[in-house]
Amino acid sequence: MDKAGSGAAGLELKHVRCLVAIVDTGSFTDAAHELGVSQAAVSRTLAGLERLLGVQLLHRTSRSVAPTAAGVRALARARVLLAGAEDFVREATTGHTRLHIGHAWSAFGRYTTEFQRRWHEQHPETDLRLIRHNSPTGGLAEGLCDLAVIRAPIDLKPWSHARIGDEARCVAMASDDPWIRRRSIRLDEVPARTLAIDRRTGTTALDLWPEREGPAVEFTHDIDDWLAAIATGRCIGLTPQATAAQYRRDGIAYRPLRGAEPVPVHLIWRAHTTHPATHTAIALAAGLYREGQGAPRSRR
Repeated sequence: MDKAGSGAAGLELKHVRCLVAIVDTGSFTDAAHELGVSQAAVSRTLAGLERLLGVQLLHRTSRSVAPTAAGVRALARARVLLAGAEDFVREATTGHTRLHIGHAWSAFGRYTTEFQRRWHEQHPETDLRLIRHNSPTGGLAEGLCDLAVIRAPIDLKPWSHARIGDEARCVAMASDDPWIRRRSIRLDEVPARTLAIDRRTGTTALDLWPEREGPAVEFTHDIDDWLAAIATGRCIGLTPQATAAQYRRDGIAYRPLRGAEPVPVHLIWRAHTTHPATHTAIALAAGLYREGQGAPRSRR
């Protein structure tokens, strides 16, 4: 263990680059030319790497250079290390090259695909990743994303935030539910049914009804648990339109809900570590909601 530890501590990128250059160019002379150093420097660097690792990495003759079995293994890891070093330099010098947007249930609902398409067209330098994480902040508090789409009624004070739009609510039900023939459902009809509610990340609470006039409740753990409970027919659910757009499944049907306020949709982020693309993402998302709803949305 001491030997391995001391080898790792003494390893430098020049050792890794030297090994890769020798194998890729096929000779010490060409590797020296590629690296901009002398042939003697290439020989010393490779010898130093072999001492650090305690193994021979290359078979050398007057006419050829070929990796040993240990060299083949080392070469594969060397390429990974160099790629990681390049990513490190690129992110440190040009800002973040990836933007991670978290969400608990659905990202931008029916606008998700268009958001992704426009982002890749307009901002190809920043790789967009959408991450689903079952937490109230969509993974932001856990450090898994740079921004998060929030619909659940959480305390926004700890976060910087922008309201990008609103979404009407709908009723989720089993595909053979008696209400399936209805074009819409009224909020005051829901207490006659059992309602599936996700207390952790859901958008529905019993304060939608006067005290003691709400429905019976079955609590669920996440979107998959919620959908499963509804598909059995024992529960219905209330949810923003985004869920209906992103979770069209056999056994589940959605109908508009009348008489309830729409659900506000926010993007939240950490003020002290704002990703350079944050406000670009906000502008794109808010623009899509405006296009889809035909009305201006406030930002703050």
